[in-house]
Amino acid sequence: MATMFGSGLSNQTGAAVGALAFPVLGPLGVVAVRQYVAALVLLAVGRPRLRGFTWRQWWPVLLLALVFGTMNLSLYSAVDRIGLGLAVTLEFLGPLTIALAASRRRLDAGCAVLAAAGVVVLMRPRPSADYAGMALGLVAACCWASYILLNRVVGRRIPGAQGAAAAATVSALVFLPAGIAVALRHPPTAGAVLCAVTAGVLSSAVPYLADLLTLRRVPAQTFGLFMSVNPVLAALVGWVVLGQGLGATEWAGMGAVVAANAMSMATAGK
Repeated sequence: MATMFGSGLSNQTGAAVGALAFPVLGPLGVVAVRQYVAALVLLAVGRPRLRGFTWRQWWPVLLLALVFGTMNLSLYSAVDRIGLGLAVTLEFLGPLTIALAASRRRLDAGCAVLAAAGVVVLMRPRPSADYAGMALGLVAACCWASYILLNRVVGRRIPGAQGAAAAATVSALVFLPAGIAVALRHPPTAGAVLCAVTAGVLSSAVPYLADLLTLRRVPAQTFGLFMSVNPVLAALVGWVVLGQGLGATEWAGMGAVVAANAMSMATAGK
């Protein structure tokens, strides 16, 4: 439990610290650095034998790399526009949709309706609504769902963490020109680079290793249930680190999405 909580807190704290570098590097620059850190960590852990990959193994790896980069860029861009709590809640719809779509239970249908009601509350028309930011959050959700499905394919075709390491490396190479362009256009400060690297460590390295250890001891159902805490952690960290407060209506919408996932996961084995 402590490891799962630490993983979620580390992930959301990393995103908040990365957001502190947005004024200098922008979301693109921060995501580029995060991709570099993720690639270094996964290469050290997975040690992929890239020359031995067949095309049947390479194509899902390349798709996973594309989805991985798009997911992080859309999420960080959404954080920049609508705040950490709302962005992570919308992104969380990705794995929630995967879980609910695989079920035929009436209870899960009710959970889907509850989650949809929460999204309607969060995206309701109002003068201050940033629909571009919300759309980016939904793009991140679609990417996270695709990330889960592609990881299953990669996991079946490539042993260990080699597939994830290869995908992270390809994604880092794709973001290399973007990182160079950002650095040339807006020379980074030491503080901004430190925030971006910290975001990469806290949001990529720590959660990956923590989840790897957790899933050896904890059933997948329990792990999925505990993931429900991430939007709440994101909102709290966004408030403490970034000063992004949420109103009662936003908390209600977020609570509906979290409750839908928790209810579905808690009863999955019954």
